Amino acid sequence: MDKEKRVRLAYFVHNLNDPAVAKRVAMLRAAGLETSVVGFWRGTRPQPAIQGAKTFPLGESFDAKLGHRALLSLRHAFSPGRLADAIGHADLLLARNLEMLAIAVAVSRRVRAPVAYEVLDVHRLMIGAGGVVLRAIERGLMRHVALLLVSSPAFITSYFERFQFGRRKPRAALIENKVLELEPASPSVRSASLHAIPPGPPWRIGWLGMLRCRKSLAILSKLAARRPDLARIEIFGRPTKEVSEDLQWDLPDQVYFGGAYHRSDLADLYGRMHFNWAIDYFEEGLNSRWLLPNRIYEGGYHDVVPLALAGTETAEWLGRLGLGVLLDDPEKELETFLERLTPETYSKLKQASAAAPRNAFVVGKGECDRLGALLRTAMGQSEPEMALSGQIALP
Repeated sequence: MDKEKRVRLAYFVHNLNDPAVAKRVAMLRAAGLETSVVGFWRGTRPQPAIQGAKTFPLGESFDAKLGHRALLSLRHAFSPGRLADAIGHADLLLARNLEMLAIAVAVSRRVRAPVAYEVLDVHRLMIGAGGVVLRAIERGLMRHVALLLVSSPAFITSYFERFQFGRRKPRAALIENKVLELEPASPSVRSASLHAIPPGPPWRIGWLGMLRCRKSLAILSKLAARRPDLARIEIFGRPTKEVSEDLQWDLPDQVYFGGAYHRSDLADLYGRMHFNWAIDYFEEGLNSRWLLPNRIYEGGYHDVVPLALAGTETAEWLGRLGLGVLLDDPEKELETFLERLTPETYSKLKQASAAAPRNAFVVGKGECDRLGALLRTAMGQSEPEMALSGQIALP
């Protein structure tokens, strides 16, 4: 067997029940990496395996309870021996988010394996004067990091280069949170947009995914209440505690909350939308400005026209593809935009979405292999590969 296919990787994650974790595990295994998954869990107790990878639960954590998560992380970081013995020999450790990096670095000293660090969000607590201690902790841990993986280039330019990179810079690469498609989609899935609803009011705006932005909910709800003839809002996903409380209030008739969904539901859900709400104010000016959310890939895959906030990394990404509608102030501009929108203009926006290259939204087996090659660079097994975005962020 080829040596590269015998790499044993331990993946440290913040939530074993996160669907995004399952997607990444599927990519790692498709790349030929023998993967096990270590982490906390939320909600129901995790399964013994994720995508065929054995799980090692570290305990239950809770959304928004950062102090509790920190204590759990410190407990395992200061007592890594049992965990190191449990996972056995590992050639590489991959840590998703800061608290898992602390545990992975501690374990790496026992198993003598390099560490890669995956960053998909930069929490607001990391920024400004209040984040001095946390940034110092991260900076110290990153001295042990051989490879940094980010889901948006703005995390490098706006955060790591500004705050965290000193004289030593780890190799960094961009891996966008695209839709994973290891096998070609069936014609029924790929043609879902052909059966989309006809253009015209009330314009249907879909907000799907992790629901954590109260300002988005307020903007959309107020518009639907004020202009039921103009807009209908359809919301699907898992709300955070704050947004969940808002969704329990009496919503306008033109706002529908459908709860959680499975990936297999996406074609049907997006097929009933004119627009994909790709705007986030949860950490306004910081992470919300820098991130590339999953919904731009999932909505783009289904040819739905995105609505984005001008001046964000999402707007830059869409601009390079010539897609979507950019708004400077959605609260003031969205109603006017929809009032003036004609079926002909919308059809042009829709056609642009349908004509976009599929690889802007999708990763397949080839990209999984390149991810595997990137991770092997952290072990010194291969020469640096291009990142999945087509570029290496740092030499």
